[in-house]
Amino acid sequence: MEKTLTIGLTLFLTLCVDIPGAGGRSDGAHGDDAQKRPSRSSDTKGGRCSYTFIVPQQKLTGALCLNTQSASANQSEVAALRAELRRQQEQLEKLHGHLEQDGSLVMEVRALRKESNAMNSRIAQLYAQLLHEVIQKKDQALEQRRVESILLNATTQALQVSSNYRELEKKYGALTSMISSQNQFIARLEKRCLCRDSTQASLVGNQLWSASANDVQRDQSALPPQQEQAVVSLPTTTANSTTDHPFISFPVTKTPGPWRDCQHVQESGETTSGIYLLRPQSANRLLQAWCEQSRAQGGWTVIQRRQDGSVNFFRTWEQYKQGFGNLDGEYWLGLEHLYWLTKQAQYKLRVALEDWQGRQVFAEYDSFRLEPESDWYRLRLGQYHGTAGDSLSWHNNKAFTTLDRDKDSYTGNCAHYQKGGWWYHMCAHSNLNGVWYRGGHYRSRYQDGVYWAEFHGGSYSLKRVSMMIKPT
Repeated sequence: MEKTLTIGLTLFLTLCVDIPGAGGRSDGAHGDDAQKRPSRSSDTKGGRCSYTFIVPQQKLTGALCLNTQSASANQSEVAALRAELRRQQEQLEKLHGHLEQDGSLVMEVRALRKESNAMNSRIAQLYAQLLHEVIQKKDQALEQRRVESILLNATTQALQVSSNYRELEKKYGALTSMISSQNQFIARLEKRCLCRDSTQASLVGNQLWSASANDVQRDQSALPPQQEQAVVSLPTTTANSTTDHPFISFPVTKTPGPWRDCQHVQESGETTSGIYLLRPQSANRLLQAWCEQSRAQGGWTVIQRRQDGSVNFFRTWEQYKQGFGNLDGEYWLGLEHLYWLTKQAQYKLRVALEDWQGRQVFAEYDSFRLEPESDWYRLRLGQYHGTAGDSLSWHNNKAFTTLDRDKDSYTGNCAHYQKGGWWYHMCAHSNLNGVWYRGGHYRSRYQDGVYWAEFHGGSYSLKRVSMMIKPT
C-alpha cells in the first residue's frame, strides 16, 4: 500500500574516501563547526573525512534506500578483472583470426562457385555443339544413303547394259565360230566336188550365212545342236564319191569349239592362254571363259580374277548368278555356269594369290562343286594343300550371300559389311570379291578388302587373285 508523503528532510550524507595526506582537514559549508569540534581530526587521521550536504526539501514517493557503507577498493579483484579482460582480448583476437580464415575460405568457395558456373556454362556449350554435330552427321548419313541408293541404281542399270553387251558378244562369238566352220566346209566342198562353177559354192555359202544369222537371233541354248546339224548334213551331200575322206578325219584341234572346259581345250592341242567358247555337258548354254594354259600344267578354267580394281564386285544376286566383268581383265564367271561346269565331272580348285611385294602363293582343294540355285549355290569343298594357308574351309557347306540375298549365319548381312558376294559364314576368313585397295594395308570401317586371312590377315588387300578349276 503506497502512500504519498511530503517530507521535508534534511539529509546528511557521509561520504568516506581514502585521501592520502589529508591531515584531518575538513572543508564544509560551515567552518565554525569544524573549529568547535577538534575531535574530528583524530578520526581523520585514519583516512576518513566527513562531508555534510544540505539537501533541499523534495517530494518523495515510495521507499528511499540509502547505503552509508563505504566501498573499499580490492586489488585482487582488479587484478582478476584485468586477467579476465586480457583473456577475453586473447579470445577476441583468436576469434578475429578465425574470422579472417573463414573469410578466406568464403572467398575460395566463391571463387570455386564462379569456376563451377563457368565450367557448367562451358559444358552446356560443348553439349550443344556436340548435339549440333550429331544432327549434322545424321543429315550427312541420310544424304549419303540417298546418294548410295542413286549410285546403286545407276550401277544396276550399267550392269544391265553390260550384261546385254556380253550377251551380244556371246552371240557374235557363236556366229563367228559357225561362220568359220562353214567357211571350212565350203572350201572342202569345193575341193571334193571339183566344182567348176564358183557361183554354186557362193550360193551355198550365202545360204549358210543366212541360216547362221537366223540362228543367232534365237536363244543361245539352241546354237550348239544347230551347229552340229550343219556339221553333219553338209558332208553327207558328197559322201557318194569313193575317193572322199571322212570329214571326221580332219584334226579336231583346229575347230573353234565349243569345248567342255579348258582341259578339253588343252587336250585338243590349244596351248595358248586366252578366251575360249565353252559348252558344259547336259547344259543348253554357251559361255566364254579365260583358259589358263601356262600355269600349273595348264588346263585351268578361270572362274574369278582380280588384278587392278577396274570392276566393281559389289553386285546383286542376279549379277553373281549370270557373271560380270571383262574376260581379259577382272571378271566373275557366274554361279550358274559354275554349277553346270562342276556338275559334268569332279573338279579341283586352285586359288593363286600375290601380294604387293611380288610374293606368290597358292591354295588347292582336291574337290570343288556347287549345289543348284534352289540350295543357294552352296559350296562343297575338299581337302586343302598349298602354301597360302587354308582360309576357305571355314566357308565350306555355306550358301552364297549377296547384298539382296542374305544367306549367312550372321545376324546382319555379311555382304553389306564385306562389300561383295561370297560363301559367308560369320562373316569371312576370305573375301576375294571384296573391295580392291591399292598398296596392301588399308583403312576401312570393316574388313572389306580382297583378303585371305592366312596370308597377311584381314586388313591386307591383295594385289592379284585368281580362282581356277580343273577336272581331277
